[in-house]
Amino acid sequence: MHQEKITILFVISADKTNQKGLCPLNCRITLNKERKQFSTGLFVNSNYWENKLQKVSVQDPNHKFINTQIEQIQIKINNIALVFQLQGGDCTLDNIYNKYLGKELKKSEFVLSYYKQYLCKIKKLVGLEIKDNAYKKFVYVGNHLEAFLKWKFKKTDYPLEELTLQFLHDFDYYLKTEKKQGQITINKTIQRLRTPIKQAISEGYLDRDPFILHKSKTVRKTVIFLTTEELKILEEAVLQQKRLCIIQDLFIFCCYTGLAYSEMANLEKQNIQIGFDVMNWIQMKREKTQRQISIPILPKAQEIIEKYSIDSNRIFPPKK
Repeated sequence: MHQEKITILFVISADKTNQKGLCPLNCRITLNKERKQFSTGLFVNSNYWENKLQKVSVQDPNHKFINTQIEQIQIKINNIALVFQLQGGDCTLDNIYNKYLGKELKKSEFVLSYYKQYLCKIKKLVGLEIKDNAYKKFVYVGNHLEAFLKWKFKKTDYPLEELTLQFLHDFDYYLKTEKKQGQITINKTIQRLRTPIKQAISEGYLDRDPFILHKSKTVRKTVIFLTTEELKILEEAVLQQKRLCIIQDLFIFCCYTGLAYSEMANLEKQNIQIGFDVMNWIQMKREKTQRQISIPILPKAQEIIEKYSIDSNRIFPPKK
């Protein structure tokens, strides 16, 4: 096992001598040509400091105490570095120093590994807090992330602490050029990727959000809607196939209620309630936002409900 060489040197700051003629003693750690210097909290008389021996001479009245403290600091730092090396930890100056101070070290994790752990957590929430369809979308993002890491870095994973805003820019480019995704889809993909990253911050794997400056690219989407005349033509159209007739009715129902297809398909009799105007209203929660909505049932929509309302609790027949 290769062990990194660590050098510990004690130096005095003679230019910071106090009124008692004592100057602070600093400890300087060198590892892989990198240095870190910090105060030991000890003060010595520069006249009694023996730099080559790295201790104060016996002429100093406190030489036993000071030299013992210096020795203890050396032992502690060397032991910390040794444990890092034996356990295969990240033996860096910052980690050694933080461990010396008694600080909890930042956890080390990788982006794909952490994302998969996040998937395992939310999978247990399917049917409780999230829908299965929402979970599957997070799974797709994980698949794209895994493929992107191989494409961009030729790696199976990437350190969380090395994430930068450029990582997102490259991911955006990959999804656009390699996966042929539209910008709206890309924005959603990145939004889902950022969710576990924010959780990683709260769990101590990251000090800050590496994507905090990210701004979703604006997409101007043209909304196409039917005119009154076009809707009337659709209503009066006579279709021969029963399947198309059902589709025609359901589409018209969505036009008159503003419900999304999934909301219309899951509509139940308990969602139909008498309103303040003694007319039928739809009372339900939005599929995506879970916000409570109230929709008046216009005559045409009521006509379609009466046409398809069956003995079961569902208003419309299940999709075959």
